[in-house]
Amino acid sequence: MYELDFPVWIRITHWVNLLFITLLIRSGVEILGTHPKLYWRNDSKPGTEWARFTRKTMPTDKLYDTLDEEESYSSLVSMPGHKQLGLGRHWHFFSVIGWILTGLTYVILLLATGQWHRYWPYSWSIFPTAWHDLLTYLSFNLPPLLPGQPYDALQKLTYAFVVFVLAPFQILTGAAQSPAIEARFPRYVRLWGGRQAARSLHFFGLILFVLFIVVHVTLIAVWGWGMLTSLMIFGDVESRQWAIVLSLVIIAAVVAVHWAATKYTLRYPRRTQRALGAVVMGVRKWSLKPLVSKQNYSAAELSPEHRVNGKPPISDDYKIMAAHNFADWRLEVAGLVENPMTFTLQELQELSGTQTQRVLHNCVQGWSSIGEWSGVPLRTIVELVGPLPEARFLCVLSMQDSGRDEPSAPGQGQFYEIIDLSLARHPDALLAYEMNGGLLPIEHGAPLRLRLENQVGFKMAKWIDRIEFVSDYSGIGEGMGGWREDNVFYDKNVEI
Repeated sequence: MYELDFPVWIRITHWVNLLFITLLIRSGVEILGTHPKLYWRNDSKPGTEWARFTRKTMPTDKLYDTLDEEESYSSLVSMPGHKQLGLGRHWHFFSVIGWILTGLTYVILLLATGQWHRYWPYSWSIFPTAWHDLLTYLSFNLPPLLPGQPYDALQKLTYAFVVFVLAPFQILTGAAQSPAIEARFPRYVRLWGGRQAARSLHFFGLILFVLFIVVHVTLIAVWGWGMLTSLMIFGDVESRQWAIVLSLVIIAAVVAVHWAATKYTLRYPRRTQRALGAVVMGVRKWSLKPLVSKQNYSAAELSPEHRVNGKPPISDDYKIMAAHNFADWRLEVAGLVENPMTFTLQELQELSGTQTQRVLHNCVQGWSSIGEWSGVPLRTIVELVGPLPEARFLCVLSMQDSGRDEPSAPGQGQFYEIIDLSLARHPDALLAYEMNGGLLPIEHGAPLRLRLENQVGFKMAKWIDRIEFVSDYSGIGEGMGGWREDNVFYDKNVEI
């Protein structure tokens, strides 16, 4: 039998994990706060939520969008707090990367050194023993350790569950909320009962982690803080007094990192966006960006109601065009192209190769729905205008003036999004002018909106009137790749 001690790599990964898991919890709360409701069905129909973490009541007599449902949580519980979804997403996915790498290191070394024996139940008898241990704890006594083991039976099974069941469960349910994975592997999402079911299950995993941390720390205090922290810092029980001091110093350092990271993020949001985004988008570039949609939902699965995100333009010009069924509307396609073109709505509808796709729509806030979208494939327009060799991106401009039409949102100016030329050539990239068998409704982007099925909803610009091919976007707005990227610090590529 291997000696189940506490080698240095176990001690290091233990404390590193503490930092990442607490960052994940706080940034996860930030993400939850932007749509503080949980559902079981993909349509996220208002009123069908099984849990809500808000007191807001939405009006029934006027149009509202899901931005109005956001909650502003305190930085004491969320990261960074104060309704900062973009920055919360950066911290969450950065912490996911660090947490997974730490976990992989831990599991690989467990297997390589024989330390996996500390978790492996060699006999079914451990389960009744663990039940007896639970009763012993409930009687305010301590159960005996297993022979030759560092844990009692209940602790052994609990740690095995957290390492080999709960942690992978969180990773898998988190992946089921990625539009890129959902688009490429729709059957995988169905395994979890749908996108919203995966989100709800992910929330339960969060609760279990919080409960584990609370019970874990409580039991350390009960069993002997000095003895157990000495094992986890020095690898022995001979330095208990120093271990008490150093353990409190380490915990204080983790708290200090949280405090400093929160303060820095809120004070320097652009610097945080650039630094964390460089890591996160680099990982997505090779893991998620290449995924292409394979969705084909049935007509019976269409959501009866599709939530609204973003308020329609309120300019007189737009209202006049809408009153005349957009007969005077034009789509201009120009920039670094060989053949600049202008299309009427009718000309777009008459282009050959009209495409219809029934797909799962993902809002960055967390809600979803299934819709049927019809229009012209974006790659058709790309081929007609012929991008010049230096063209690398498309700047999709909207008739919406976000500063005017969304007064609750920070920033000003015409709404736009930057997408990679390679993404525009995806077979599911669509300029949609119909929704669910009828003309595109005004609240969903009429006369024309973008569909990118491996991205979250805000990248799919609505109320489009111009597409510009460019070689670089650093000089457009704040140079971050879109209106929301510039003004609320979202990430440019949002495959998750």
